Amino acid sequence: MLSLPVETVIFDLDGTLRHNIPSSDDTQFRLANQLGANVPSDLQLLGTRWAHYYWAQSPELAEDIRRFGETNAEFWTYYMYRYLLALAVPTDRATDLAPRLHQQMEADFNPENRLGPQVPETLQTLKDSGFTLGLVSNRSRACQAECEALGLLQYFDFAYVAAEVEAWKPDPRIFDRALELCGTAPACTIYVGDNYYADIIGAHKAGLQPVLFDPNGTFPEAECAVIRSMGELVALVIG
Repeated sequence: MLSLPVETVIFDLDGTLRHNIPSSDDTQFRLANQLGANVPSDLQLLGTRWAHYYWAQSPELAEDIRRFGETNAEFWTYYMYRYLLALAVPTDRATDLAPRLHQQMEADFNPENRLGPQVPETLQTLKDSGFTLGLVSNRSRACQAECEALGLLQYFDFAYVAAEVEAWKPDPRIFDRALELCGTAPACTIYVGDNYYADIIGAHKAGLQPVLFDPNGTFPEAECAVIRSMGELVALVIG
């Protein structure tokens, strides 16, 4: 539950408002098994949770960037190796599959860029109800043009990415900038995101009220408000 009143609602972008269809998670898991990983479907969640942890400025991410640099073939091959290990694939099998999985993802992963269900309706209702709305993404490149193309930018009073403030979630400083822009107290501000490690822990450290968007039950242990659909947010915030 939330402590009311809420004055400002801030959103994560990727995985919360905007989605890849199909998702990288579903595609990686499918391709890994096509290549011979032989991971039961009920273990896919292990890889999903690991990816959320890894991209939340984990020590492993920092180590891999130092070792390989960013967004090159070596980085992504080792990322696939780590992903396969997270799925409990044996080390020697993961070593063999990782470069092929990277190559297959490069060839096959061409997702559609879509808004999630109920996103425009939810944002419009919150805006019409007088809430200040913001967007804070962990991206390294500006997202305003993409948000404009998706029809999102019109709803927000401010929008920025981590690179613009040189702080990445879960670093509280990325949320501190949002509080400066909206002018509301942390306790009157909520942050909605899908990554428990980056969004929820980070928002909590900054004093905001976190809301986890978790449609697939990825984080059943979450100790915060949880919504399974974007439409649930209106009832949670307005009451």
